[in-house]
Amino acid sequence: MVLFGPPGAGKGTQAQLLRDRLNLAHVSSGDLFRQNLNNNTPLGLKAAEYMKQGHLVPDEVTIDIVLDKVLSLNSEEGFILDGFPRNRYQAEVLEKALAQRSRGIDKVVHIDVCQEELIRRLAGRFNCRDCQAPHSIDKVAFSQEDLKCGQCGGELYQREDDRPEAVQRRIEVYQRETLPVLDYYREKDLLLDVSGLDTVEKVNKDVLAGLGVI
Repeated sequence: MVLFGPPGAGKGTQAQLLRDRLNLAHVSSGDLFRQNLNNNTPLGLKAAEYMKQGHLVPDEVTIDIVLDKVLSLNSEEGFILDGFPRNRYQAEVLEKALAQRSRGIDKVVHIDVCQEELIRRLAGRFNCRDCQAPHSIDKVAFSQEDLKCGQCGGELYQREDDRPEAVQRRIEVYQRETLPVLDYYREKDLLLDVSGLDTVEKVNKDVLAGLGVI
């Protein structure tokens, strides 16, 4: 499964819910980049320079780092791709790589959210340093206790690419580079469009219903 949506649409939260409900591996390109950065790998350091500026990581870096993880999974293990592919070329490379393993994408879920709501959400988005769980915080009125992860108690922080100066660029890049990929999957009759403007629970229910799980 591929999970699509603009920055702030709630992909990470939905991916975790789907992972637990459907027993799938969650492969997040952003998490893979950060893991490589924390381990000081050449690919991680290279990717970080682009991420901090709100730019997309170049295809050659992204493809190497994501396919290395995807192709390491057991052939019987299902997975959710979050943040990849970001353009048609990446989608074509992914399709060819999976075909060599006699696998394919079963469904592409698109969580749609308007730009005004995305900007509002990202202004208050924080992540746990330990487990990377996403959190939403009202930045106007929050206490130090709010900066603790609700899942593991770790410290919450705001990523560089969630800061205001990077958010607008990320949305513009998504609209220019990534939205056209939806047409690629729509032509293959794999696309499921879901509104992301409702509660987390309602969006998840709509996704599961669209997948035929409930």
